[in-house]
Amino acid sequence: MNNIMNKNHFDIIVVGSGHAGIEACLASARMGLNTAAVTINLDNIGQMSCNPAIGGLAKGHLVREIDSLGGEMGRAIDKTGIQFRTLNTKKGPAVRSSRAQADMFLYKQYMKIVLENTENLTLIQSMADSLIVENNIVKGVELWTGDKLFSDAVILTTGTFLRGLVHIGLFNYKAGRAGDFASNKLSLSLSRNNLELGRLKTGTTPRLDGRTILFSKLEEQRGDDDFTPFSLSSKKIENKISCFITYTNERTHDIIKRNLDKSPLYCGVIKGIGPRYCPSIEDKVVRFKDKERHQIFLEKESLNSNEYYPNGLSTSLPLETQLDFLRTIEGLQNVKILRPGYAIEYDYVLPTELYHSLETRKIGNLFLAGQINGTSGYEEAAAQGLIAGINAALKLKGEEPLILGRDEAYIGVMIDDLIALGTTEPYRMFTSRAEYRLLLREDNADFRLCEYGRKIGLLDDERYNIYRQRITGFNEVLNIIKTSDGGRLYNILKRPEVDILHLFNADGRLCDDDNLLNSNNKPYIINIKDYGDEILKRVELYIKYEGYINRQKEEVKRMKKFEDYRLDKNLDYNSLSGLSIEVIEKLDKIKPETIYDASRISGITPAAISILLMHCTKTL
Repeated sequence: MNNIMNKNHFDIIVVGSGHAGIEACLASARMGLNTAAVTINLDNIGQMSCNPAIGGLAKGHLVREIDSLGGEMGRAIDKTGIQFRTLNTKKGPAVRSSRAQADMFLYKQYMKIVLENTENLTLIQSMADSLIVENNIVKGVELWTGDKLFSDAVILTTGTFLRGLVHIGLFNYKAGRAGDFASNKLSLSLSRNNLELGRLKTGTTPRLDGRTILFSKLEEQRGDDDFTPFSLSSKKIENKISCFITYTNERTHDIIKRNLDKSPLYCGVIKGIGPRYCPSIEDKVVRFKDKERHQIFLEKESLNSNEYYPNGLSTSLPLETQLDFLRTIEGLQNVKILRPGYAIEYDYVLPTELYHSLETRKIGNLFLAGQINGTSGYEEAAAQGLIAGINAALKLKGEEPLILGRDEAYIGVMIDDLIALGTTEPYRMFTSRAEYRLLLREDNADFRLCEYGRKIGLLDDERYNIYRQRITGFNEVLNIIKTSDGGRLYNILKRPEVDILHLFNADGRLCDDDNLLNSNNKPYIINIKDYGDEILKRVELYIKYEGYINRQKEEVKRMKKFEDYRLDKNLDYNSLSGLSIEVIEKLDKIKPETIYDASRISGITPAAISILLMHCTKTL
């Protein structure tokens, strides 16, 4: 860390040090750019404002992609996680996802130490109040003290801090999250520069005193001992703790229903739109009237704390009501609340204001990442922060931006969704959002993205060498299996009931107890056991799903042809006969670069795409 507080010009300024800000400032600094990270409180770098966990459904994919590009989140959670599990193990490989419960204090400490010891990175505790913009190009930021910091690019990663308003019952106060100042002036600066803002809402749960929880009445859930670490560079993980499961009941729901008149959500006090896929307990009770109970996971926030997070109980009801309904739940009859649950409203910039590089369309060299773009979740934020940091650095170096396709990464799917479709509610990543799920599995994130990470200079030697060893081993094993016994072993492995790890003894000799290969008990040695279980399972998965994978690759090729038709950014859509006023307005606003980009925009009809295709073929 450069100790140069008196120096006020940087290549890149990153505002915010949450999960997006961390990846953004690390990426730009590691790519050789003189970077400043401005944050309200240096002690809250990497703060887990909501649940103490990293990963989850589709989110685990994002973490592995971040690691494969050279980001930090995967290494951080492997070092500070206290319980690791793979979700959806009984479903297909495309939707299996990793999740780790974190020691939130160790996670923060880890990230702070990493930032403090990163070359080219200066940490500054302050609040950014406004942008310095000249001729529609950002030139720096003005701090709340009146001091000015100048730079060639700025990345905003403000989380829930833009005009943040915390709600507990009908009481509310200005805050970026409980205990932190809100950023009340930066929104005005964004509006003055013609960026379109919206208002969103999210929430969190009460925190519980573990000494008052009756764990003997709860279901215990242990971690997975055979869990594959998130990061390529991690050798081993260790499960240190269990979490516990309980459920709401009819009494719980009755108390919540009787107190809806005290809920800011149902009294019209909250104007922002909340996350549909992660609703508060009030929403669950009202929307799912026929459901008798809702599952709750009790997760310890740190090995050295008795504070528990009741995952699934986000609420903004009054503190007294929170305590009343909690004490109807099995195991929580005597529970005490350490911190109340709350909702928070905040401003965001409509993501249609961005290019795929995450640079804003109206202000040059200004990049946005995380919840300011309308997303929800640590992993979504970190992925955007990484891309924003990379692309800000590449732009200042005079290089082309890194734009990941929908067939290359969940990161690409997320950013494309945001830019093409926009969002009016907090956007959360799901495997169902990706049309090429079999190509975007967790297990092959390194095969998909490590070359990108190496090319831009972020992926270190250790991770890159591990990736090269894996891809070499994969290709060698696949070739051995395809050419052995005239391809008979290859065909056997296509059967869903056959497990490659059970086909071989420790010395590599085939276990042909079921006479699968009709080998008549002849000695048959195949030296692939040394490649390791992980490579063998990857090869088996590829063989079993090869037909489906190839089918998706063909679909990608068909869609790629639309990317060959480029649209002039100065094209006058009014001059194209047959386009509706609504379509013209959307095309003028988003200015798609290709026919494919246009096809992704909400409300752009097949007829409109045909008109655009006709225009492109005429101008070729």
